[in-house]
Amino acid sequence: MAEIHKDAMARIGAEQEVENLSGLSTSPGKDIFVVRDNGTTCLMAEFAAKVMVPYDVSASNYVDLITEEAEIPLARGAEVRGKCGTTESELQISWLDKVYTLKLYFVKEGHNTSKRQEAVWKMHKIQFVYDSSERTYFKDAVNPGKHTANSHHLSALLTPAGKSYECQAQQTISLITSDHQRTVTLLLSEVRIQPFDISADFVFSEEHKCPVDEREQLEETLPLILGLILGLMIVITICIYHIHHKLTANQVQLPRDRSQYKHMG
Repeated sequence: MAEIHKDAMARIGAEQEVENLSGLSTSPGKDIFVVRDNGTTCLMAEFAAKVMVPYDVSASNYVDLITEEAEIPLARGAEVRGKCGTTESELQISWLDKVYTLKLYFVKEGHNTSKRQEAVWKMHKIQFVYDSSERTYFKDAVNPGKHTANSHHLSALLTPAGKSYECQAQQTISLITSDHQRTVTLLLSEVRIQPFDISADFVFSEEHKCPVDEREQLEETLPLILGLILGLMIVITICIYHIHHKLTANQVQLPRDRSQYKHMG
């Protein structure tokens, strides 16, 4: 019983210092969040995010309904909460007086490979809470109110344990509202996240790049590599030509007209 109480207290205590360092970001749309446990960084996250939320408005005849889409960016100065654990961590971001709340859940677990089982971490759940009666992004919504959208069977940002996840490309994650009537879309870009095993304060560990970034990097470097190979082949061809020309220039040139042979010797 004492052990259970101790574990519960440890989980409560893990929700501690949080910092919104978005003001330090060099990108105007990117936010930086840090969760610290006992004075040590245990979760770091940098990303740009916006949420696309469909909602109904009345048509001009006031009878039919038209679907509009609210584009809700993650605001600077958002309120942040977080929890760090050995195998589970979470980040909760709220803005506009908690009208909007984005919750990201991470888990670390074993992952079977062809050789052995390796420890990995991933984002396994996302929840977005919003109120369509808010007028900044929702214009004249029909039947406004609070809604919750959740991910289903999510396994995103899969990363080897001890590394941070990095992806500059935009990623799209679909969330379904609790009434199963709407699909909310979360757009993430310029992502760098590490929810476990941070070895240095305020410093990400070695990055694990997403497949899209790796492919784009290959597409950028491949023309350069091909250009270098082509240039090398041209240099080799020119060198062979000059060597051949030099060797043939030193040889005795025989006359093409056989009648001239009698004058030779």
